[in-house]
Amino acid sequence: MWFRKKKAPNTTGAQKEQQARDWLQNKGFNILEQNYRCKGGEIDIIALSPLPNNSALPLHSQINPEPTLVFFEIKYRQNSDYGHPSEFVTKKKQRRITLCAQLFLLKNTPLNHLPMRFDVITFEGKQTTPEWIKNAFGQ
Repeated sequence: MWFRKKKAPNTTGAQKEQQARDWLQNKGFNILEQNYRCKGGEIDIIALSPLPNNSALPLHSQINPEPTLVFFEIKYRQNSDYGHPSEFVTKKKQRRITLCAQLFLLKNTPLNHLPMRFDVITFEGKQTTPEWIKNAFGQ
């Protein structure tokens, strides 16, 4: 019988995901899930954005603030010899993440009313501050 050995966890990838998580928390995001798995896919981080600061606006134009539900894909590459890390979030990968997000929402219906978006966070080489691509799957 042939058995497949489980791969050792990608320690650099795991470190970059943790670094992204810490960075997001410092920006005020509330992390709901990390490495959310579903059949056919995984979402690296699911978080609620910090509430917008309306205090500078006049009272008549302040809106009722709601956080945004953000699905993050984290990508790391040692160098850009084969392209920028964000280029590895292909249309196929985007579909898998989108389907996984739909399953997450089916299981977490109280979050369905929130605005949502898909962001990509990239690291390259020894970069410590990530590049943040908001609404990366935008239409």
